[in-house]
Amino acid sequence: MNDPYRNNVYHQGAEDRYTTYGGDQDGCGYQGDNPPQEEDAASDATEGQDEDDQMYEGEYQGIPHPDEIKTAQRAARVAARAKAKKQPEGPEEESLAEQYENIIEDCGHGRFQWTLFVVTGLALMADGVECFVVSFALPSAEKDMCLSNANKGMLGLIVYVGMLLGALVWGGLADKVGRRRSLINALAINCIFAFLSSFAQGYGSFLFLRLLSGFGIGGSVPIVYSYFSEFLSMEKRGEHLSWLCMFWMMGGMYASLTAWGIVPHYGWGFSMGSEMQLHSWRVFVFVCALPAIAALTGLMFMPESPRFLLENAKHDEAWMILKQVHDTNWRAKGEPERVFTVSQIKTPVQEDEFIEIQSSTGTAFQRWMVRNMTVVKQVMKNILMLVSPDLRLTSLFMAIVWFTMAFSYYGLSVWFPDMIKYLQYEEYESKVKVFHHERVEHFTFNFTLANQIHKEGEYVDDKFTNMELKSVKFEDSLFEDCYFEDIKSTETFFENCTIKSTIFYNTDLWEEKFINCRLENTSFLHSKTGCHLNFQEENDILIYLVSFLGSLAVLPGNIISALFMDKIGRINIIGGSMLISAGCTFFLFMSFSQAAIIAWQCLFCGVSVAAWNGIQVITVELYPASKRATAFGVLNAICKLAAILSSSIFAAFVGITKIIPILLAFSSLVCGGLLALKLPETREKVLL
Repeated sequence: MNDPYRNNVYHQGAEDRYTTYGGDQDGCGYQGDNPPQEEDAASDATEGQDEDDQMYEGEYQGIPHPDEIKTAQRAARVAARAKAKKQPEGPEEESLAEQYENIIEDCGHGRFQWTLFVVTGLALMADGVECFVVSFALPSAEKDMCLSNANKGMLGLIVYVGMLLGALVWGGLADKVGRRRSLINALAINCIFAFLSSFAQGYGSFLFLRLLSGFGIGGSVPIVYSYFSEFLSMEKRGEHLSWLCMFWMMGGMYASLTAWGIVPHYGWGFSMGSEMQLHSWRVFVFVCALPAIAALTGLMFMPESPRFLLENAKHDEAWMILKQVHDTNWRAKGEPERVFTVSQIKTPVQEDEFIEIQSSTGTAFQRWMVRNMTVVKQVMKNILMLVSPDLRLTSLFMAIVWFTMAFSYYGLSVWFPDMIKYLQYEEYESKVKVFHHERVEHFTFNFTLANQIHKEGEYVDDKFTNMELKSVKFEDSLFEDCYFEDIKSTETFFENCTIKSTIFYNTDLWEEKFINCRLENTSFLHSKTGCHLNFQEENDILIYLVSFLGSLAVLPGNIISALFMDKIGRINIIGGSMLISAGCTFFLFMSFSQAAIIAWQCLFCGVSVAAWNGIQVITVELYPASKRATAFGVLNAICKLAAILSSSIFAAFVGITKIIPILLAFSSLVCGGLLALKLPETREKVLL
């Protein structure tokens, strides 16, 4: 019996761009007859059945057979391609893209794609979690590590810097060393450094480890969409890539719920010696690495993309994987007798075959250097090809659409919670109590003082013991013969005060908290080191709730965009969603309360998610397989650059004015939405 895999023969024409692999010298075409089989090779599933019994049951009703429908669709694609090239219809040779589309259609959509859907979805979920980890841990981390405002800002942005670099590097590598291999390496780096960052005690080490963690997860989005799309047929691609986007939403919900359940509970932390204190926010950082660990585990059981293998002339491996997909799907559908009939697949001629000769000579280190430098050169060449004449205009339009969408989305994502905090602060400030000219003698303060201002007071022979000072300010006051012991303070200052013969024992009232004060015969004994960490005060439950609702609000938009992606087209989804989102930004002028801000945030997130889905689908479809992940990586890096810029700009106007952030978001969305309508529609095109 002729084995279509084992007996492949390599043919290469002098003028043909593709090489073909066949079962014999003539080659067995994709739609041709099956290779001859021995009598004993017939499937047991068909034993004892007559051909007349196999009549298609819908034939009596005039319903065309599914295979006839597929044949008609393929003929229509050939006719459309011939018309586009202004050539007469005829037996024109199929391109690799068209042949691969036909093979994927025959493999069906079933158990294999749904398994890969879950695995790649977990990787995408890990990316969504990464965007929230630092923001949820920061209120506790800033106290635990005594961070200044500048350090807090850098910590919030460092993850995006890592993701920017990771998108560029891993996207490029995915087109040269493989989708699966690159994604495994990227997730492994994310898991390792995310785990280590939960133990980092210093600001510098935590910052560096979160940078590397972001670098690893930065490859998730570009590779996941490129990888999963290459197992989908044209009729399934738009819908199922949109369903995949739901995992990013699930990542936001997972981060919000775990932060809500872990961070405020101080008792969930533990100590490892006197130098390593692992508070609950560190446990939260570790738990956030679990989706990446799950995705990494699942990828170990998934194959490489056969389209990538074909682009790299690895026909035999691609054939085996496609057969695996075919058999897995049809066996799960109860049709194990279906035979994988493909015995001839085109592969492009490779231009870098001489590299293998160089790589097999010299020392091991020299071979390693040759291989790696070659990969670097190929990645750089691929990036430069994105601005070649054929792709220049497409890349420019896509870069603008990605940037404008990310600028408005990430900017407002920072602005919403910051505005809620600002309104909370204003409300808190409006309830401040002011005390003038009070004189207190021989009194013991052993209760909490909160949100108070004491002006021109006199405190003589008083004791302040075992108490908390929250947002308390003493101005122009006198402390004489006083004793402070076991004091915990938050936002507490002494300004223009005179302090005489006073002892501070086991307090966190350092000299920095005494502004323009005169200290006479005053002692600071056994002062507390580090910063006071109050989980009840520093972790506002409302912020977790806001993030959870914002993530949950995208569910309707995800469902609608998935159902209509193939019906109304990618560019209509993108343009319409961005323009409607621009209109929603004007509601932000009416955000006078916390409830109003939460409502407008949910509305904006629910509408804008459709644009994100469309952008990611069309990015996959506009670029050829050899440049798909590279292009996605570059555009995703532009997205992260926009996130860094908008986060800084929008946050700077909180509490100052609403007009500038709203106008920036509106103009950005309108510009990107109108430009998106000029992009080519790709819903009825095979994957290049």
